[in-house]
Amino acid sequence: MRTRQYAVIVVSCFLLASIAGSAAAYPQAARGMDAGPLPSIEEKTAGLKKLDGYFPLYWNERSGQLWMEVPRFGVEVLHSTGFGSGLGSNDIGIDRGALSGSRIVVFERVGPKVLMVAPNLRFRAVGAGAAETRTVTDAFARSVLWGFQAAAESSGRVLVDATEFLVRDATNIAQRLRPGSYRLDLSRSSVHLPMTQNFPKNTEMEAELTFVVQPGVA
Repeated sequence: MRTRQYAVIVVSCFLLASIAGSAAAYPQAARGMDAGPLPSIEEKTAGLKKLDGYFPLYWNERSGQLWMEVPRFGVEVLHSTGFGSGLGSNDIGIDRGALSGSRIVVFERVGPKVLMVAPNLRFRAVGAGAAETRTVTDAFARSVLWGFQAAAESSGRVLVDATEFLVRDATNIAQRLRPGSYRLDLSRSSVHLPMTQNFPKNTEMEAELTFVVQPGVA
């Protein structure tokens, strides 16, 4: 029997327009306290290919980096992930176009960091007083899904490097692949620019991920 030595999967990430009008991971190195002021977004992205849309994107062909501009904070948006291509095996369940999860998120600025936060909407104190609402908020934690490092800013807009956020096994694909045990090979994974697109009300990003079998691991 021949076993699959590697699998190439395209994973999609969607950031959709605001659905409410009100306002894990590989950690990135923090910017030093004495690093000085951030450059403007215009300076940081000079010469880069811009994909304008809901979350403006900037592509650096030379470094393979995808920069994302966060133009608004405290606004709820829908973050969805799925598979841009299938694996060709129905039993594994990695099928082209299938969604792997969606959640409401907000972006928050905390000093040099930009946090992507999923508020806890499952437990709420509807119609209760302020004290009870605060009690529920304190009792059921929210989830910080990712921490970006602010690289540039202009008029309240912040630029972050979205490459590591996108090129990772965010949907635990490696655990599904059979037979054998697999790991993500970053040297053969990258942003999939042909299907990274931007529109006025949604931003779509894709990554091509390569998983390799680990020899000697059943």
